Amino acid sequence: MNKMNKKILQLAIPSIISNITVPLLGLIDVTIVGHLGSAAYIGAIAVGGLLFNIIYWSFGFLRMGTSGLTSQAYGKRDLDEVVRILVRAVSVGLFIAALLFVFQYPIEKIAFYLLDTSEEVRSLASVYFRICIWGAPAVLGLYGFVGWFIGMQNSRFPMFIAIMQNILNIIFSLVLVFGFHLKVEGVAFGTLLAQYGGLLMAFVLWLRYYKKLRVRICIKQSLELRAMRRFFSVNGDIFLRTLCLIAVTTFFTSTGAKQGDVVLAVNTLLMQLFTLFSYIMDGFAYAGEALSGRYAGAGNMTSLRRAVRTLFYWGTGLAFFFTLLYGMGGEGFLSLLTNNQDVIEEANTYFYWVLAIPFAGFAAFLWDGVCIGVTATRSMLYSMFVAMAGFFLVYFVFQTNMGNHALWMAFLIYLSLRGLLLTGWYFRFVPGNR
Repeated sequence: MNKMNKKILQLAIPSIISNITVPLLGLIDVTIVGHLGSAAYIGAIAVGGLLFNIIYWSFGFLRMGTSGLTSQAYGKRDLDEVVRILVRAVSVGLFIAALLFVFQYPIEKIAFYLLDTSEEVRSLASVYFRICIWGAPAVLGLYGFVGWFIGMQNSRFPMFIAIMQNILNIIFSLVLVFGFHLKVEGVAFGTLLAQYGGLLMAFVLWLRYYKKLRVRICIKQSLELRAMRRFFSVNGDIFLRTLCLIAVTTFFTSTGAKQGDVVLAVNTLLMQLFTLFSYIMDGFAYAGEALSGRYAGAGNMTSLRRAVRTLFYWGTGLAFFFTLLYGMGGEGFLSLLTNNQDVIEEANTYFYWVLAIPFAGFAAFLWDGVCIGVTATRSMLYSMFVAMAGFFLVYFVFQTNMGNHALWMAFLIYLSLRGLLLTGWYFRFVPGNR
């Protein structure tokens, strides 16, 4: 294995493991309340979890932007700037958390007005929301640390933190629910404590393994106006790009729901295959963030191009692998998720769209990582905007004749457009590719 492959795998594999642990936090909560005897508890956790996923997903730029800026400073060996970026990221995360505290009441009212639930589920979900909102400083502060660790070419620490959070969540939730009989409150407090445990672990790891950087901390320089402008410029592009992503995924889900319970179930199950693929590709995208930023910061365009080529070798190979995997075992996987034969039979009529996902989508994931690393976030935003427009255009043109097939075709075109547009950006703007 050559050195570049080794560097990519050292970054990608821990990130993949971290990604896989993400849905476990929600799954653990649902499993615990699923044994409390009422479906309303499950609905409350599902609704509350969905709300926080949307809120925190919107601020994912704190991780991504921090990763790109840190990796470039690391490549330049500018350790003062490396520390300043961490201070900026955590400070901005805490500021956003404070705004969430201030506006939690209108956020709750608007969210539960838009979410159509029973009165019992709404009441329980409100309890969950009012407790878990106090975890915002931990979640958003941890975004800064995780992005910083990845930018420092260290994806092992985020993996350790993610695993530890799951363990704490299991322990705290089980004790509070079954030991102290707190029900939804117990699950919420268990999640809250696990979130702060993750932030504390990140801080301890930073103090232990990056202690030489402590003397470089300067709050005044870190929050200097010009530097903050660049920080917000990069992260503003990522924020708007994330809103476009949310628009596409929300429309996909809501449109499927309008076509009936069977179509909603089919789309939900088939999307699990895309989600599985995305967990793997995101790991390689994180490697792309770290390495491309490092080489761009060092001005080493030869290594940057080599890293991109190697990433795309892995992406192509993984696309082949997942296409074969889904082609041979996709129906068996669906059977593990449901025993409803009507849903499985209906899913088979859409399965060829799923087989096209790996090749349609792998480039988009990898280019996102490279763009974040070299902070070409404006190009990433433009490509996302065009791809989103393509998604809605294709769906509304073909929906009358194709129904749900039009939704899947639009989704594949959206993925493909992102990859194609960013490929054009790379060959146009990265030196040595003309």
